[in-house]
Amino acid sequence: MKNLIVVIQIIIAALLMAAILIQAKGTGLGSAWGGTGEFYRSKRGVEKILFIASIVLAACFILISIINTLVV
Repeated sequence: MKNLIVVIQIIIAALLMAAILIQAKGTGLGSAWGGTGEFYRSKRGVEKILFIASIVLAACFILISIINTLVV
């Protein structure tokens, strides 16, 4: 049982890293250090799906991590 939880945790971690790395560059704090002065725009299409997927995967990773610490 413990090995299955660890494997699931590794898979979720890899998917989470992929979802974060695929997201568009230039977002976030890039403009704070002289980046482009883009105006605010809403996320659409694949960008929105990746954003939501990264949130869901992060929540699943935290949940699996807690379960992993509780299972003996």
